[in-house]
Amino acid sequence: MQTNLADWLRDTPDGMEADSILRSCVHCGFCTATCPTYQLLGDELDGPRGRIYLIKQVVEGVTPTRETQQHLDRCLTCRNCESTCPSGVQYGHLIDIGRKLVDRQVERPAGDRLLRGALREGMTRRSLFDTAMRLGQTVRPLLPEALRAKVPQRRDPGAWPVRSHARKVILLNGCVQPAMIPAIDAATARVLDALGIEAVVAPRSGCCGAIRHHLDDQAGALDDARRNIDAWWPLLATDTALASAAGAGNDASRAGGAQAIVINASGCGAMIKDYAHLLRHDPLYADKAARVSAMTRDLAEFLPAERERLQALCRPAVGAHDGDKRPTPPRLAFHPPCTLQHGQQVRGEVESLLVACGAEIVPFAESHLCCGSAGTYSVLQSTLATQLRDRKLASLQADSPDQILSANIGCLTHLQSGTDTPVRHWIEWLDRAITRA
Repeated sequence: MQTNLADWLRDTPDGMEADSILRSCVHCGFCTATCPTYQLLGDELDGPRGRIYLIKQVVEGVTPTRETQQHLDRCLTCRNCESTCPSGVQYGHLIDIGRKLVDRQVERPAGDRLLRGALREGMTRRSLFDTAMRLGQTVRPLLPEALRAKVPQRRDPGAWPVRSHARKVILLNGCVQPAMIPAIDAATARVLDALGIEAVVAPRSGCCGAIRHHLDDQAGALDDARRNIDAWWPLLATDTALASAAGAGNDASRAGGAQAIVINASGCGAMIKDYAHLLRHDPLYADKAARVSAMTRDLAEFLPAERERLQALCRPAVGAHDGDKRPTPPRLAFHPPCTLQHGQQVRGEVESLLVACGAEIVPFAESHLCCGSAGTYSVLQSTLATQLRDRKLASLQADSPDQILSANIGCLTHLQSGTDTPVRHWIEWLDRAITRA
């Protein structure tokens, strides 16, 4: 796709990146077939190809309108189109640039600004969000249905391991997940502990920056990234130590530091893996960001190397019983979040681990489509998000699984708001499979 950048954008980092991405697009339209919002709305401008044309107009100097902004807002940033695109168009980076340029020129209505500001500041500040969530969970039965759906019932997280191990990994000291469902981090730490791996949480780390990044505060997102890099840097094993340990056949006890940053919220993982790109022009942080991104692993990437040990630790998983009173495996439907299967391109690993530990995975249609959570999307675009949730649940529950599992806090709470079937993080199920009496 030929572009002619406006003078004010030419030779800028955003302009050069947008130009490169636009030129890789051959406007074939394959992306529209897998775009959730295009499937719902049937509008070319609410699909990737149409949004690419809108962004092309903006970078060429056409003044955007509120309508332009709304079409870009309705994008879930699920990046399904990237998995489909035969030309490798980096749509996720392009939509970030497009939104930033449009938001500079189009003022949002006051109510929209207020809501976005509340989400941006409230959700990313752990002390504020945790207090609000605990209060909401206390009075949950009294809340209106729409608000109650955003407040999951609090579950006992269980004990955090106290043993120390030579092998160490870093866990994110996140914002939303520890406040909403602290059981996920605790279950992760227990599974790692059973494998002889210590989960270390750096107190000065915090929100990964994804919420700010997608709510008109790219500068704030970069500050979040820098804070996390500073917090993790002293805890990471040196390249020399890792190389020495790997050469000795043991990447654990000789590394002298954390061997990986392991993320159990796929949305955060996708963001942290993008630190290298986001900070590539920062002379003080570019190299550190590249190393942090390179050492970041989703839990679904890290645990497969431990598959045999996990399988040995898992006691026979017991579900219902048949007439011969033999245990039958629990039937689980796993919803792969977009940030896992499209953003990080990790597919099939969770299902394989669950099967290795005694589960039966229930297949379902349209597993590639977004559930509608998409960070704050379910709040800002509630009608579309609910339609996508109900469509996803219809597929997930078609074969009546015992539980629905996923890998991202937003997906879990969004799906649970529309069903009585238990929705859990897959590591919670694995934790129970290991510790089940």
